[in-house]
Amino acid sequence: MGTLLGCIADDFTGATDLAGLLARSGVKVSLRMGVPSEEPTDATTFEVIALKCRTAPFDEALPEVRAAYDWLKRAGATHFFWKYCSTFDSTAKGNIGPIAEALMEEIGTDQTIYCPAFPENGRSIFMGNLFVGEQPIAESPMKDHPLTPMRDSNLMRLLEPQVTKPVGLANRLCVAKGPEAIKARLEELRKDGVAHVVIDAVANEDLYLIAEACQDMPLLTGGSAIAMPLPDLYLQQGVLSADEAKTQVPDLAKTAIVLSGSCSAKTRAQVAAYSEAAPSYRLDPLDLDENGPEKALEWLAAQDLAKAPLIYASAEPDQVRIAQEKLGTMQAGAIVEDALAKLAVAARDQGAERFIVAGGETSGAVTKALDVTTLDVSAEISPGVPWSFCNTGGKTIALTLKSGNFGDVRFFDDALRKLEEIEGQ
Repeated sequence: MGTLLGCIADDFTGATDLAGLLARSGVKVSLRMGVPSEEPTDATTFEVIALKCRTAPFDEALPEVRAAYDWLKRAGATHFFWKYCSTFDSTAKGNIGPIAEALMEEIGTDQTIYCPAFPENGRSIFMGNLFVGEQPIAESPMKDHPLTPMRDSNLMRLLEPQVTKPVGLANRLCVAKGPEAIKARLEELRKDGVAHVVIDAVANEDLYLIAEACQDMPLLTGGSAIAMPLPDLYLQQGVLSADEAKTQVPDLAKTAIVLSGSCSAKTRAQVAAYSEAAPSYRLDPLDLDENGPEKALEWLAAQDLAKAPLIYASAEPDQVRIAQEKLGTMQAGAIVEDALAKLAVAARDQGAERFIVAGGETSGAVTKALDVTTLDVSAEISPGVPWSFCNTGGKTIALTLKSGNFGDVRFFDDALRKLEEIEGQ
């Protein structure tokens, strides 16, 4: 069987999030870090291509997206999924809407849906407004995101300036009536020329109703959770076999490193909890700019990797703002990413075989530095965050890439414990 569903994700943690949810089906999921250079001769049923285009200028992001689409099409994909963050964060001009519209043109379809809801992680949509827990997203910590601050909670208002065709809504009252009502609403909006439809979802049950209604659409867009029901639906249709290959678990040394570049409130709490017991080292962007990562590399070289040390740049919003004011927003982030990438390589060469990485930009920098191109996705640590296995520097490692806002406060400990459970099965 060729590729059934081809997925394009706008960052690396988002891609692992999506791959982990698809892997719940037990079917092997391949995650490609960037557009593959080789032809898709080894493509699996579910293929996810991770790009780094969330905040890139559209004219830089579009060629990569088109190249990913072309590769997936050659792999045999007939259905496509454009994955962005469940917080719907992007720049004022995109890239969520413009890329969706470009993919619609490539595929030849006149309508798609937008559903970034992820109820298991507290993301819900009601009457077109996105919530984090009980807070509208514009009142949540996401309002202070250093690159994509969320100052509006209404998805239609956020999407309209990004696209050239009309935007509409299928609200919770419609969704609650079931798949046929959702299909009818989409058809009604199509007749009115509405190409971009935001769909409410406040619980997992809503996701299953939406997925059942929309599973035959050539293009779906959203957070990872809306794709979660698709494997079960494909199994019911008989287009997917329960006998598909599954990911094999390698034998790994119990040596680990935790690297965190995310400054989200959730990751800051995770860093604080983990550093209570684990060896930890904080990176300062201003010091890195002046002296480079040598002190951090020296600290790492002196660590026992069996104790899974933590190196982090996570900081409070005021600290981030000071660094950005002195170095520039992009430069401050680039300095940290470069340092964490060098530290990842050093940890690998020092013998680390279990890598926990927090933050989308950090994940992109680390996987690039490790020259990781393909991951076999395994079991989830928490909703949307799986372990995966890959090759780097001539050896196999376990790698998890965590979105800044995901996971419980003890996530880093939970991740290490979960990997041992996987190995013991």
